Amino acid sequence: MENTQEQYQPTQEEIEQASIEWQRESLQKAQKHLAEKGVITATIVDKESRFIAPLCAIWKMKCQKGKTYWVISGRLPTDHVEVAAAPNAREALRHFSLQWQMKAEVIMSQPSVDKTQADFANLLIHRAQGIYRLFEDESLWVNAPK
Repeated sequence: MENTQEQYQPTQEEIEQASIEWQRESLQKAQKHLAEKGVITATIVDKESRFIAPLCAIWKMKCQKGKTYWVISGRLPTDHVEVAAAPNAREALRHFSLQWQMKAEVIMSQPSVDKTQADFANLLIHRAQGIYRLFEDESLWVNAPK
């Protein structure tokens, strides 16, 4: 018997709508993360922010007290760093990758590491490796400002 059931293919409009929704959720995560640290976002520098949906977004955010941050959000731990640490979104990815590897090493070097801590350290290592591969992928950065 022949399989006549066709697979669903989303329309271009549905794909674009899903991307917009993902960006909105990612932005909310980033802003919530900063707010939990006592930092209120004033503006988002769209032209320097980058979206690698559905994996991660790197936001450049200017905050009310004058500081500017790179914030990473998506399917990974949300984190931030002052913009002085990286000149662009690509370098911010590399920065987060290296920072997460170092944080994981510190966690795992503790004399007694419980399962939750070990799981978090392993998550950091895995995500750090993933975002470093994104950093290295030239095709993602063709139109990015230098």
